[in-house]
Amino acid sequence: MNSYSWAETQNAPTLPLAEAVENVYPAIVRIEVVSEQGSSGRMMKSRATGSGVIISKDGRVVTNHHVAGKATRITCRLHNGEEVMADLLGADPMTDLAVLLLRMEDRPANSKPLTVANFADSDKVEIGDVCFAMGSPAGLSQSVTRGIVSNVALISPNKGSFRLDGENVGELVRWLGHDAVIFPGNSGGPLVDEKGYIIGINEVGIGSLGGAIPSNLARTVSKELAENGFISRCWTGLECQPVLNPNEKGILVAGIIEESPAEDAGLKPGDLIKTYDGRTVMARIAEDLPLFNQLSYGMKVGKKLKITGLRKNKKMSWVLTTATRESAFAKERELKSWGITIRDFTLMSSLEARRSSKKGAQVHSVGRGGPSNSAKPSLNRGDVITGINGSPVTGIADLVRLSKKITEGKNEPVSTLVSFERDMAKLLTVVKIGPEAEENRPVQAWKPWLGVSTQVLTRELAEALNMPKTTRGVRIAQVYPRTPSQKAGMQAGDLLFRIDGQIIQAYRTEDAEVFGNMIKEYKPGSLALFSGMRDGKKLDLNVTLEKRPDPSNELPDYEEETFEFTVRELSFGDRVSKRLKEKEPGLVVENVEPAGWASLAGLRQGDLVLNINGESMSEVDLFEKKMNQWIKNEEKRIIFFVKRGIHTLFLELEPDWDNT
Repeated sequence: MNSYSWAETQNAPTLPLAEAVENVYPAIVRIEVVSEQGSSGRMMKSRATGSGVIISKDGRVVTNHHVAGKATRITCRLHNGEEVMADLLGADPMTDLAVLLLRMEDRPANSKPLTVANFADSDKVEIGDVCFAMGSPAGLSQSVTRGIVSNVALISPNKGSFRLDGENVGELVRWLGHDAVIFPGNSGGPLVDEKGYIIGINEVGIGSLGGAIPSNLARTVSKELAENGFISRCWTGLECQPVLNPNEKGILVAGIIEESPAEDAGLKPGDLIKTYDGRTVMARIAEDLPLFNQLSYGMKVGKKLKITGLRKNKKMSWVLTTATRESAFAKERELKSWGITIRDFTLMSSLEARRSSKKGAQVHSVGRGGPSNSAKPSLNRGDVITGINGSPVTGIADLVRLSKKITEGKNEPVSTLVSFERDMAKLLTVVKIGPEAEENRPVQAWKPWLGVSTQVLTRELAEALNMPKTTRGVRIAQVYPRTPSQKAGMQAGDLLFRIDGQIIQAYRTEDAEVFGNMIKEYKPGSLALFSGMRDGKKLDLNVTLEKRPDPSNELPDYEEETFEFTVRELSFGDRVSKRLKEKEPGLVVENVEPAGWASLAGLRQGDLVLNINGESMSEVDLFEKKMNQWIKNEEKRIIFFVKRGIHTLFLELEPDWDNT
């Protein structure tokens, strides 16, 4: 990361507009991410774009946590269109900042050096200063808008309204407010002054205003993220608010978390803090609190610090020993055999749940229709699993280990006794975990088949065709290719009144199944005489009935769990509806789970998969074999060639094997 003294940046001459912009513009990157987040019992994948800025020659990029903090794959497009993959070095939800590292080794040997942008001193930014918001709005190529700084201590009016991973961003961040136009996708891009230096990292849009994280905070946080991958903060359990009396000086203690360092030190709600570790502190308005929180959270873990103040106008002093501050929430994990996503407890999440310890695994989300949802009683979001079949569960590791032991070698779900807690109640339920049972598909006996679609010859239709209202029968609407009806010469528009002399008793719309039921009385290979009329003339056709083709629900299918989609072999009906030749290869996509890898690649229900990685696909067994092989080898790209209506296209499935 390039380092310039504040004096150098502040004394730099003001550049002409074009030159100031040109100095930073090549350092902007458009960021495309694939992220994962737990929802509906699954880890749901999503694709999004944002912005970032290059801050070092070795390829470090600063952006927002809400852009890339949960990314499993990151692609950065430079100003000249060059695309470079990047890795996440670290992310901090409390300040909504993240640092990426471009994979410089992947760039061509003759690539030009990166353009680097430098930070200015945001404490010297003043209201009315001209600024430029740079980024890639809506995933477009880089853009620049101009405005002025309108506020140097902008906060959200609603406490806790902006949360990331359970953290309140407003606790530490006071935005630089400005009116340079920003749009979704500008997030993570730089706010630049007239001298061509970064004064902030754009984060939010509030009405016509933009809010940027001040560069001093962004510089400090990004440096620690790049070095350590996380931000080390302390925890005291002290919660403060501005003083109620504007004439008082200090910070008012609003609350004390039970069993926290602040409680151990003897602090109580209503105390007025005057000094904190020897520094005078004050908060008259909400905008003052982030500065105190930056001081408080920034103390070293384990440090003993002295606090002085007042309690009911009496002078007081306290000695507080700081503790390690864990994240608000642990990262969720998917348990497919349970149909849930689940989390371990952190100190903060266990306190929020009012638990005496961090033991147990907390349900994060439950999939509809899954094993946990189908249990009686069902598991709900927030429930804490504490045991399985009498064995204790202290966290996700225990839950995974015990689940594997129970389901090992089983082909069907196993009824499992689950102990869980909901609020203060201790409950039991039975969850059937493990592989899903094979779907019981009733295979129909071989039935004869004609190969037509028909409509009932209703009284209204008969009258319109100049026939007596008492006419009974059906009208052929479609003759399927390569069928007994086509071979016998039947045509669309033919009227059929009898089969082997027996009247087809159909004259109401609800008689639609009469014709088919009459044919089912025959055996495959039987010869049947169909009598009726064509163009006003008598019609008699002898038809040899054949075995009915297998319907779609009786054809082999396969659910691919890694990429989360299902395919099956083509039915006769598929070939007719999709206008396919008799031997044309392909597999029909029956289902695509939302937010899975296949969905992310653009695969849709109803697509016809013609080939995969250049290999033709017609049988489910071959598909399963090949997919397992490619998954085992962790192929970087699996290319599907699909047909969608009259169109064909190539789709790239690019899994992140480290997070699959």
